[in-house]
Amino acid sequence: MEADTHAALIAALRLQLDWGVDEALAELPLDRSARAPAATPGQAAAEAEPSPSDPDRSRPATPTPLRRPAQPARLPTPAATRAAALAAGATSLAGLREAMAAFDGSPLRETATNLVFADGVPDSGLMLIGEAPGGDEDRLGRPFVGVSGRLLDRMLASVGLNRDDNFYITNILPFRPPGNRTPTDAEIALFLPFVLRHIALARPRRLVLLGGVAAKALLRSREGITRLRGRWHQVTTEDETPLPALATLHPAYLLRTPSAKREAWSDLLLLRRTLDEHQ
Repeated sequence: MEADTHAALIAALRLQLDWGVDEALAELPLDRSARAPAATPGQAAAEAEPSPSDPDRSRPATPTPLRRPAQPARLPTPAATRAAALAAGATSLAGLREAMAAFDGSPLRETATNLVFADGVPDSGLMLIGEAPGGDEDRLGRPFVGVSGRLLDRMLASVGLNRDDNFYITNILPFRPPGNRTPTDAEIALFLPFVLRHIALARPRRLVLLGGVAAKALLRSREGITRLRGRWHQVTTEDETPLPALATLHPAYLLRTPSAKREAWSDLLLLRRTLDEHQ
């Protein structure tokens, strides 16, 4: 029985080390702001004078700092290198679509039905970028045609914008993630060269970033969409030109959280004012 208990304790300690535990804790919290009790004269003398039988006491103890193992630099994967090369080689929107269709470096292509490229008017000057296609978009091969897309169309129509005349719309990912899950950081990084090339070829004067995935990817920010929304930012384009970008809530989020529509409406009014001021 003692052997089993000992083995269990060793396994528990090993698990904590694997989790990164580097400090033992007492059952009760320590008051680190309290003063240490004064030492008696005998204790002070014993601590000040090293014992002849303990030569290590003659040298001051030097704590060994904890060192994290150096992380190797991440090199581009073959898929990322190929994505960047295909994106850079596209000289037109049609050529970019062909390059994205030819890219076979992501498993998302194998699980999706269609490549979802873009919709709307490329030379409108206003480009909207969302997250990834959903089920309806995957089936029809067009962005924002499902329930959230129809909500977005109604919202934009309320400020005089429609995709047949006034804006161009696409996503960070051109393929639907299985189960409509949130794209991973690796997937976003893999397709980001295509997105940046898309922006360069469409040459919009302003961007609208729909949701946290698009906002954080293009603004290189770790802040959530509720902190990023409601104001203009700058997206750095391929030629290092700053491009005004407004972050706002994704319509799919508004369907789940109707109370947030007030904030989205405020963002749309800001967009409309800015467009009117810079016509």
